[in-house]
Amino acid sequence: MSTASNLSSISKSPFDSWRTIVISLYMTLVGYGVLVGIPVISTAWVTLLGFSEVEVGRVAGADLGGLSLGAILTSLLISRVNRRWLVICGLGIAVLANWLCITLVDYNQVLWLRLLAGFGSGIYTAVAVTSLGASSKPALAYNAMLFAFAFSQALELHFLPLLSMAGIYWVFICCFLITLPFIRWIPPYAVAREVAVESELAPQAATMEPRQAAMPNYVPWLCLAAMVITYINIGSYWTYIELAALNDKATPSWINQVLVWSSFCSLVGCAFATVLSNRFGLLRPLLVALLTMGLIVGLLVNGITDMTLLVSVFSFNLLWIFIDVYQMSTIANIDPVGKYAALMPAAQGLGQIIGPNLAASILGLQLGYSSVFLMCSGAALLAMLIYTFMFFRFKTSMPSLAYAT
Repeated sequence: MSTASNLSSISKSPFDSWRTIVISLYMTLVGYGVLVGIPVISTAWVTLLGFSEVEVGRVAGADLGGLSLGAILTSLLISRVNRRWLVICGLGIAVLANWLCITLVDYNQVLWLRLLAGFGSGIYTAVAVTSLGASSKPALAYNAMLFAFAFSQALELHFLPLLSMAGIYWVFICCFLITLPFIRWIPPYAVAREVAVESELAPQAATMEPRQAAMPNYVPWLCLAAMVITYINIGSYWTYIELAALNDKATPSWINQVLVWSSFCSLVGCAFATVLSNRFGLLRPLLVALLTMGLIVGLLVNGITDMTLLVSVFSFNLLWIFIDVYQMSTIANIDPVGKYAALMPAAQGLGQIIGPNLAASILGLQLGYSSVFLMCSGAALLAMLIYTFMFFRFKTSMPSLAYAT
C-alpha cells in the first residue's frame, strides 16, 4: 500500500461525517444565539423588563461571560469525558436557566440566571466548535459555520422583536432540546490520528517544514488574546448599537431593517474572505479588516444618523464575519491537533464579559455612547497591532505562519 493511501486511511476521522458536521454546525448556531441576537435581546430587556442601559451591559456580560467559563471547563474535560454527556449537561443547564428566566424577572435574579445559561451554552458550544476543529479541514468547517450565521442572525433579528420576553426564552429552550434526538451524531471521543500520521511521515520529516516543532508556545495564546480584544469591540458595539441609535433619534423602523438586512453581509464576508486568503494569506487581509473595523466603528463617535447607521452596521457585519474567518482559520493552521479549539468560545466569551461591562461603566460615568464607540474602535486597532507583530515577527523566520492560507 502506498504512503498516500496509508495517510488517507489514517486521516479518516469520524468528525468528517456529514452527520457530525451538520449537528456541530447547528449546535454552534444555537450556542451563539444570544451573541448574534444581542441587539434586540438587549432592547427587550429594557422595554419589556425595565432594565437600565447600565444593567443591560451587566446582564449581557454575564450571559456571554458564562459562555467563556463553560468553554474553559470543557477544554479541561473534553479529552477525558464523553462529548455526548458534555452536550447533555450543557443543554440541561441552559434549558433550566432559560426556563427560570421566564418567571424570575428581577435584575439580580436575571443577572445570575443569564450567567448560568451562558455557562451551559458554553459547554454545549465548545463541544460543537471542537468537533468542527477535529475535522480534516477545520478552516472550511469554520467558514461554513460563519456562513450559516448570516441566516440565523437575520432570523433572530427579524423574529425575536415580535416575541414577548418569555417567547424569546422559549425559542432558545426549544432550539437546545432539538439537539437530543441527534446526539448520537457526535463522536464521543477524539481520534488521535495526528500521532499515526506523524509516524507515517517520519521518513519524510527532513524534507518538510517543521511548523509545529518550531512554533513558539506563546503563538496560539497570542492569537486567543487578540480574539478576546476583538470581541471586546464586537460585544460592546453589538450590545448597544440599537439602544445608541434610538438614543440619537434614528428612525426606529429603519434601525430594525438595517439590523436584519445587514446580516446578509456575512455571506459576502465569508466568500470574500476565502478569495482573499487564497491569494494573500490570512494575516495580511486580517490586518486590513481590523483597521477598517476600527474606522467604521469610530464613524459613530460624532453621533448616529440613519445614513451613518446604515454604513456602519453593514460594514460591521461584513467585517465581523470576515475577521472571524481569519482568526479561527489562523488558530486552525497553527494548531492542527485542535487542542486550542475549545478555547475559542472562551476567548470570545471573555471579550463579551469585558466589552459590555466596560461599555456599561462608561455609560454609568455619563460619558455617553460616543465614548463607548471610541473604546470599541481602540480595541479593534489594538487587535490589529497584535496581528501586525505576529506577521512581521514570522515573515522571515516562519513564512508558513505569516502567509498561511
